[in-house]
Amino acid sequence: MEDEKPTIRAVERALDVLLCFTAGTEWGLTEISQRVGLHKSTVFRLLATLEHRGFVVRDEATEKYRLGLRILELSAHTRADDPAVLMLGEMVRLRDQLGETISLYVRDRKDRVRIQAVQSEQAVRRVAPIGARLPLSVGASSKVLLAFAEPDVRDALIADWSWPSERDKAAYLGQLAEIVAQGYATSFEEREPGAAAVSAPIFDRSGKLHAALSVSGPSNRLTPDVMQDRAPAIIGAAKRMGTLLG
Repeated sequence: MEDEKPTIRAVERALDVLLCFTAGTEWGLTEISQRVGLHKSTVFRLLATLEHRGFVVRDEATEKYRLGLRILELSAHTRADDPAVLMLGEMVRLRDQLGETISLYVRDRKDRVRIQAVQSEQAVRRVAPIGARLPLSVGASSKVLLAFAEPDVRDALIADWSWPSERDKAAYLGQLAEIVAQGYATSFEEREPGAAAVSAPIFDRSGKLHAALSVSGPSNRLTPDVMQDRAPAIIGAAKRMGTLLG
């Protein structure tokens, strides 16, 4: 596992406040305080600083906070070689081909994070907010990120105390081996009822796992047979995305 690095607590707290906005567009002082586990007076000072620098804005009518324009300024300077930018065109093409929501996930320590998404245009669809942080213990993309990870990283994650105790580790490792053999993973109503997904690995030119490409939608459309039929298209798209990486 990665070594824990020294951090500045005040910066961590300010970032925790900003990360609340990955789960909602507006938050009140009490709500943010509860989410980050800090006293309201501490959160108020953090918000005042962030507001002063333009990172959040306070609505005087509702007394709630939302992200400020400074966030947009930062996002406008995203590097052109950022994978989330590089792969967007291929993701749009895959969405148009399959008609479902396309997501790109990377592993961040014990979680997976959605770094890019292209929403389905169908009336009933899976909504995939960018920046969402999800557990590695469930879901098609989680299986991919574990199955194709370096063995010591994979084993350490599954042996970690945070791994669900009810999950049979030996059986799960066997499932990951099958995923490596077939080149993709599926999930059917694992994380939430009515949802299904199929995911394939994206490797860079050196053969190192970089991300997981996922196609998700309602389980009545993405049945096990449909996911199996669509797997070659997803694997092909993931390979093309890999060629874009240095």
